[in-house]
Amino acid sequence: MLEVIIPIVAIIALILIVLILNIKIVPQSKAYVIERLGAYNTTWQTGFHFKIPVIERVAKIVSLKEQVADFPPQPVITMDNVTMQIDTVVFYQITDPKLYCYGVERPIAAIENLTATTLRNIIGELELDHTLTSRDTINAKIRVILDEATDAWGIKVNRVELKNIFPPREIQEAMEKQMKAERERREAILRAEGEKAAAILVAEGEKESKILSAEGEKASAILRAEAVKEAKIRESEGEAQAILAIQEATAKGIELINNANPAQAVITLKSLEAFEKAADGKATKIIIPSEIQGIAGLAAGLKEIISEK
Repeated sequence: MLEVIIPIVAIIALILIVLILNIKIVPQSKAYVIERLGAYNTTWQTGFHFKIPVIERVAKIVSLKEQVADFPPQPVITMDNVTMQIDTVVFYQITDPKLYCYGVERPIAAIENLTATTLRNIIGELELDHTLTSRDTINAKIRVILDEATDAWGIKVNRVELKNIFPPREIQEAMEKQMKAERERREAILRAEGEKAAAILVAEGEKESKILSAEGEKASAILRAEAVKEAKIRESEGEAQAILAIQEATAKGIELINNANPAQAVITLKSLEAFEKAADGKATKIIIPSEIQGIAGLAAGLKEIISEK
């Protein structure tokens, strides 16, 4: 009995081992290319799969993520016969695992050779200066050509970048001298512009200072003139008030005299007093009114009569 059980257990264990070994779980961003009896059968995507033992096999495991291929420098010749070294970087992604496996032998090597050929064709139509300043244009042209050619291989070229451009040593030295001269020229221009700006600022400062000084002197002169004018106005007003006061006093005196109705003798006496004050002056000629002359004669006659008595 034991001799029968042992072989059965061994067979069952062997079957279990075979089943377990043929259970496949495809991870994310991977694809399994399956062949059945040597011919392409299907492509497994992410998930659980079972492979038929002996009949089926995993021909290739393909990564669906974007990948990078860094190719070594390639010698190229420009239109003006300058030889330079250019290395490229290609970013690609496998979109069809079947075509990738069966479309071309060694697809990465095929992309490298195609990139080198395309690069030589494009650079051969450009001069050195244009090559150094047209990287974006060259990258775009190479990408379009590679993407179209690799579509039959199940590969999509996302972008191409010129990593480094190595011109000949003598040209590189000449370019360095030119760049140095350009930097010195720009430095001189910036220095001159800075000095010019500084001179302009100094001149503007002096101009502003003179303007402010002139405005200050003008304002001071205006204030002095206004002060003199105000003083003269006040002096004139004072004199006018004084004259007005005198005139008012004189008018009031005359009014008082008129109100008092003075006698002719009083008027005559006042006239004599006024004549006395005029005679005390330094005038060389005195014009005596006729009325006063008559009064003077009367006074002289009275004096003689009194003397005789």
